[in-house]
Amino acid sequence: MRYHARWVLPITQPPIENGTVVESDGRITYVGPRDGAPAADDYELGDSVLLPGLVNTHTHLELTAMRGFLEDLDFADWIDKLRQSRNEILDASLLLDSAKLGIVEGLEAGITTYADTCSSGAALEAMRELNVRGIMYQEVFGPDPSRCEAAMADLTRLLDVFEAQQTELVTLGVSPHAPYTVSDPLYAAASKLAVKRKLPLAMHIAESAAEEDIVARGEGPFADRWRMRGIEVKKRARSPIALLDKHELLQPGSLLIHCVRVDDNDITIIARRGCSVAHCPASNAKFGHGVAPLLPMIAAGIPVGIGSDSVASNNRMDILDEARLAVLVHRGVSRKHDAFGAHQALALATLGGARALGLDDKIGSLEVGKEADLAAFKIDIPRTTPVGDPYSAAIFALPGRSAELVTVHGKVLVRRNRVLHADPNLAKRIGAAGDALARWSAKQAITPV
Repeated sequence: MRYHARWVLPITQPPIENGTVVESDGRITYVGPRDGAPAADDYELGDSVLLPGLVNTHTHLELTAMRGFLEDLDFADWIDKLRQSRNEILDASLLLDSAKLGIVEGLEAGITTYADTCSSGAALEAMRELNVRGIMYQEVFGPDPSRCEAAMADLTRLLDVFEAQQTELVTLGVSPHAPYTVSDPLYAAASKLAVKRKLPLAMHIAESAAEEDIVARGEGPFADRWRMRGIEVKKRARSPIALLDKHELLQPGSLLIHCVRVDDNDITIIARRGCSVAHCPASNAKFGHGVAPLLPMIAAGIPVGIGSDSVASNNRMDILDEARLAVLVHRGVSRKHDAFGAHQALALATLGGARALGLDDKIGSLEVGKEADLAAFKIDIPRTTPVGDPYSAAIFALPGRSAELVTVHGKVLVRRNRVLHADPNLAKRIGAAGDALARWSAKQAITPV
């Protein structure tokens, strides 16, 4: 198939006006001017910009049903309410529907690859059914050291089930959740298991002040919750990053999610260990956690991708919008108009995310031999007219626009702004789940985690 567009943005080479990408058997066989394209069936995208499929380096698809449910809460209270309501209201069927709706939303935004942290396994099944690319990091929780063996038994059992369900597109990883939900013995055991089974690691880390308090001082709201459960709390490490390093979780390719509260020493450790970072600017800002030091991390050579986090914390899944916010925030913080550009942001949303996930040999740029994961957006609308610089149009004007075309491994998943093969009743069922959550919230006292 020959995909013709007004602009083709390969990422690794300059924009191509009136360009063409040719796909055959799921792979890219040509990227260049329309006039030089080899013969194949034609797909006319017209006044569109054609990009590599976008990469979401951090999300929680199973939490899509919680959009708008956990608003304006302190972070520790937010965690408590999420955990309790999910356990009591969202059964396996709803979690699967929730994950599917999240993918439909992502496809509408041009996202072809999802790095999902999940406790139920719903994300793995949903990604398989909807033919997207992704990694599901199976979560493990357990702040009580005495429960470490039981938590590891559960994790091992789930990995045994899910490893057999992996495909060429969808694979598995391990996610010891965060320092405020994972004991030191559980961190160490999860690290050893991941290495033994050759599975990648992903961890929420250095996200909030409350997390830093429990790790570096044995204080704060998470520490209080542990003590309420009779769990001993003491200073564990200089910083959350140092804690992971102590337990050998900073493996080459480990995905560190957030990294808002990191200093120069932490950045040096992350770079030295060969880890990657998922930058989630909207979620971090909405919680009031702060701004991750993106530019120093990039300067240190750390692979960085962009993540949306869950729509329970962010309310939307739109990686172009996250990239736009990243440019604006980091220019604003640095007070430099050229601190972070549109081309850099689009590169993070595509090739940067692929590198962060260890997939850059397959996806992230439009190059011959790579997988045909594509996303195209119409630019014949007022907000993108005139186009001017196509990178600036993609980052500053396109966010919120539904994709015209999305393919994964050459398979068309979105055509003319419509997600193909999506269950038309998904949104209705998740809307009903949202109503059930609201009723639960109106009469429920929240128990601290």
